[in-house]
Amino acid sequence: MRSLFNAFGSLAAGAPAGLYAPFDPAPLRDDLARGPGKADDDTAHKRYRTIFISDLHLGTPGCQARALLDFLRAHPSDNLYLVGDIVDGWQLRRKWYWPQSHNDVVQKLLRRARKGCRVVYVPGNHDEFARGFLGHQFGGIEVVEEAVHVTADGRRLWVIHGDYFDAVVQCAKWLAYVGDNLYEFTLKLNRHLNRARARMGLPYWSLSAYLKQKVKSALNYVTDFEVAVASEARRRGHQGVVCGHIHRAEMRDIDGVLYCNDGDWVESRTALVEHFDGTLELLHWQPATTVHERGLAVAVSA
Repeated sequence: MRSLFNAFGSLAAGAPAGLYAPFDPAPLRDDLARGPGKADDDTAHKRYRTIFISDLHLGTPGCQARALLDFLRAHPSDNLYLVGDIVDGWQLRRKWYWPQSHNDVVQKLLRRARKGCRVVYVPGNHDEFARGFLGHQFGGIEVVEEAVHVTADGRRLWVIHGDYFDAVVQCAKWLAYVGDNLYEFTLKLNRHLNRARARMGLPYWSLSAYLKQKVKSALNYVTDFEVAVASEARRRGHQGVVCGHIHRAEMRDIDGVLYCNDGDWVESRTALVEHFDGTLELLHWQPATTVHERGLAVAVSA
């Protein structure tokens, strides 16, 4: 995994990165085809002060890399926080999976940093290998254990992945690996199910999200996690917290602390965004259904 992380730096410097698929110039050609001043982020619908995304799980078939690329192209920002589980080292150790679309996401993130966006990477448990590089940069992307983001209206938001509040990850890692394999199986089953739904003209439906909503123990786990994270943020003197880890997008007040979970890019396709006045919104990205349509971001604010 360290060699993978070093490959990111090589890619940023323009050097060959043997772990990657060959560079595909098609995205660049698409940008240039839009004409002068229209390349890349300049085609955006809306610019934000800050975007928070997590749980991309690059390196797995479940990662919705193309939808993420559409979202990033549509929404530039001054700051971009990568809130953990960006690369899924657990899955890559078992089986190598790295299509061109995942390479394009890495290139896109590096390009954002080169163009002046501040990109901060807070590693999670699936990309824990990156914690060996805390305090360093690669391609202009800062790698930190945690961060404090101050919104435009002066609120202090503690930015962490959240796995330190997961007893399974911390105390019984073998069980976390078992759960991860079961989750991957559910996602695989979900992909087959949604291909059948698409043929019938039905919209995307998440089996794992449905199970999380219906299984009482899962709901209790989510609630306990949210309360624990918010309580620690309060103890540290912050007005809010931004995290990921549990793949459940949420924004709500917990005993005076604004709890924000930016969700994931495996199922929910969500991001937390900050407007230039400090207002925070949770966006649900709906991918385009045809090559002529653009994706739609549905906002949920609190």
